Order: sequence, then structure tokens, then C-alpha cells
Amino acid sequence: MTSKPHRIQAGYLPGLPAAEVDWQVLPFAQGSESLEVAVPVLSAAQMDALAARVRGASALHLKTMAVSDIIAVIDQAIARLLDRSDPYRQQAEAYLPLVSGYDREMVRLGLTGFFKTFRAAQLHRFVAEDFANPKLLDGFQPTPKGGAVRAFGPDLLVHNWAGNVPALALWSMVCGLLVKAGNIGKLPSAEPLFAGWFARLLAEVHPPIADCFAVVWWRGAGEDGASGGASALYAQADTVLAYGGNEALDAIRRRLPVTTRFLPHGHKLGFGVVSASALDAHKAPTLARLAAWDVMRYDQQGCYSPHVFYVQRGGVVSPRAFADHLAGELANLHRRFPRRPLSVEDSAAVARWQQAVEWKALSSPSGQEAADQLIGAPSAAWSVAYNDTPQPLAPTATQRTIQVVAVDALDDVVPLVAPHSRFLQTAGIAAAPAELYRLAGLLGSVGVTRISAIGAMSAPEAGWHHDGRFNLLDLVRMTEIEQSAELAAEPFAPYAD
Repeated sequence: MTSKPHRIQAGYLPGLPAAEVDWQVLPFAQGSESLEVAVPVLSAAQMDALAARVRGASALHLKTMAVSDIIAVIDQAIARLLDRSDPYRQQAEAYLPLVSGYDREMVRLGLTGFFKTFRAAQLHRFVAEDFANPKLLDGFQPTPKGGAVRAFGPDLLVHNWAGNVPALALWSMVCGLLVKAGNIGKLPSAEPLFAGWFARLLAEVHPPIADCFAVVWWRGAGEDGASGGASALYAQADTVLAYGGNEALDAIRRRLPVTTRFLPHGHKLGFGVVSASALDAHKAPTLARLAAWDVMRYDQQGCYSPHVFYVQRGGVVSPRAFADHLAGELANLHRRFPRRPLSVEDSAAVARWQQAVEWKALSSPSGQEAADQLIGAPSAAWSVAYNDTPQPLAPTATQRTIQVVAVDALDDVVPLVAPHSRFLQTAGIAAAPAELYRLAGLLGSVGVTRISAIGAMSAPEAGWHHDGRFNLLDLVRMTEIEQSAELAAEPFAPYAD
């Protein structure tokens, strides 16, 4: 006889009694463990009331705070999330592996690394990345050309979050707080827990801002909801920030008024480049270990995860030997951080990818080394495909499937990735300094927006320019007082007589 699943109520609805809200139950199970998450489904009238409350509270409390004070509040909340004895951190460690399917130790380490990027020092750097003078968010500041300027965040910022990585909602929610927006976020069905927890934690840390944000849910893009809550919220939003697949983003875009600012972040392709200078007998095994971490973290579900490593010939360690090292490290990491159980759809995608690699190998001319080689057993919880001839960048099946491609020169990588310029984001590079800067310039010209070390591809720095854009500047509008207005005001001053 199985025990009744534990139930958690998700979301955060300031001013709305839970008894007056409809709740949809989302079931999760991993092995013998099961969980039910109740997510709030609001009517159009309830969503209108919630939006008005968040907008009003933000104007009264959040917009009157200095940015440094907002950072201090976020820092207090993050300090609690970094404390493994805190109840919020404990429930994150207990339930996020259950809803996501990821290994518990992977989630624990991932959360710690992620939360560390939101401490006060990192947030101050985050603001300084976009604003040479962060005081622009607090009041009018003088400009070099004369006059003054101030940055205003949206009155109501709506977030549509993706759930492929646990706690991913933290990025945009913090951005919204830093520009003093009223924030309402839509929970992803794949990970409907963390955003509500963070909202409650912020309310505990600083009660005056408890009504400045809310966390809601609706199915998909909202088309099938009879309540009309999604449409009501989109109609009130000043700005919508959305993450997800291109089809989902397009569905959201079509629902928005033409005057609403829309900031979409869709699927991206990441890749790595390894110079021959990094492939001596000492450096290559260490580099393969770092590359394996980038593949292993959250099973390549992040937009920054690698799909291909382009490895230059001419080093002491050959590209094929590097692929063997990578396969060995992925096997080691699987023993420490087992891959999450795959759905039928994901298992089929991995099998198709492996079969395509094997078919190419079987189709190679007799007596010629196979162009594609699958390293390791197809039944393993990881797959490395090696290709000895240049191959265009292409997505793998994720779930720890990676391709290693040999190239003669680093410049050869550029035409292989250029056709996917609209989908490029992160490139991990292992090369000497002069090679790094020259290659970064070439890759930047074809669409790459982030260059990282291999091993850091799936752990962006605080304040990184997501998809090459500004995290905070894109959310604000600038109001300028021209010098002419300043000069015209002088005759009206009391001291002018």
C-alpha cells in the first residue's frame, strides 16, 4: 500500500485568500517518492486585483527605496538560502530534486554556486555593469552634456519563467527588484516551487515590500484557460520578460498589446573550442574533466550548455584522445551525480542521436576510419560521439550527449557555427591569451555573446549580458531633463530677483 503523496501549496498571492482561489494539482514522482504541488489559477477579476495591488505597493514602497537598500534586502534573503540549516534552504534541497529529477547532490552544489552570484558585492557589480552611475535608479543625475537623467523601471513587470533548471526564476526576479518594478511571475509547470519560496522569504526579510510581487500560474501560454487570468495580466503589463522555446515565446508575443515591451529569451546552442596549446599530457586530462562538468550540470538543459567541442589537431594529445578522456570523466561523474531518469520522449531522442552516429560509422567506405564514432556503450548514461572531419554545429539529444569534432585550425570553427548565428550564445574556450582574443573577435562577429572558460560554461558570472543584451537597461526607460530646461528654470528661482 502506497502512502498518500505530500502536498505543497505553491505561488505567492498577497491580498488573495487561498480559500477564494482555484488550485490545480501538479503531480511529481521519483522512484518511491511522490509530491503534489498545488498551483494557483486566478480568474480575470482576481488577476486584475492582484496586479493593481502589486503596482500600488511597488509605487509606495519599492520605488522609494535606494537601490543599495534593495540590494541589502536581497543579500539577507540570499544569506538564508546559503545557510543549509535554514528552513527555506532545507525545503529547496528536499523538494527540488524530486520535482526536477536531478541528483540531490548536483542540486545542492548547483544551488550553492548559483546563490553565491546574488550576494551584495555581486549585485553591486551587476548594477554597475549596466549603469555607470547606479544612482540613476534613485533620482536625477547630472549628465556630461548638461542636464540630468533618471532611469525608471516598469510599474508592472511580468515574468514567464522556464523550469528546465531549478531556481532559474531568481535571475529575472532579482533584475525586476533592482529596477524597482512591481513583479508578477508565472510559475513553470516543470519547477513550480522556488519562485514562491523566494517571494515569501523576501516578505519575511523586509515586510514593507511584501505586496510588491506575486507568483501565479496558468497552463502553457494561457490560451486554454477559461478564467482569462493570463490575458488580464498581459493586458496590464508594461514589460513582459519570457523564457522558453521559440514556439512558446511566439505564442506569448501574439497575446501582448503592441505597446507592451517584450523581452524574449529562447533556446540557444553552446559549444567549446580547445586549442592545441591546451593539449599537453598534463593539461588535457584536467581540461576534459572541466568539459565533463559543463556537460553534466543539469544534463545540458541550460541555454549555455555545450553540444559540441571543437578540438584542434597538433597537440601532444590528439582530438580523439581528448574525446576518450571526456568519456572517462563523464563516466566518473555519473557515478557521483547520476543522470536523472529519462522520459520516454527523452530516451527516444537519445537513441535516435546514437543511432545516427552509428549509421554514419557503418556507412563509411571500407578500410577508411569511420567519420563518426560512438565512444562507450549505447546503454551508458552518457554518450560521446567523435568525428574526425569538420562538422557544422548541431544540437545533440542533451541528457549528457556530446560531440567532439577535430579541426586543423581554430579559425575553422567560425564557418561551422556561423549558420546558427541567431541561436549562438556561449562558447567555452581553452586557448592561449592571444588566441583567445583573436578567436573571441571572430566568434563575436558571427553571433556569440558570451565567452567563458571551459568548466564555467554552465555557471555564468553575475551581471553577464544575457543573449548579448542588458539585464537592467533593457527594463528601464530614461527620462531626461535637457540643459535648456535647467537654464530656463533659473529666472524663476527665488534668488533670481
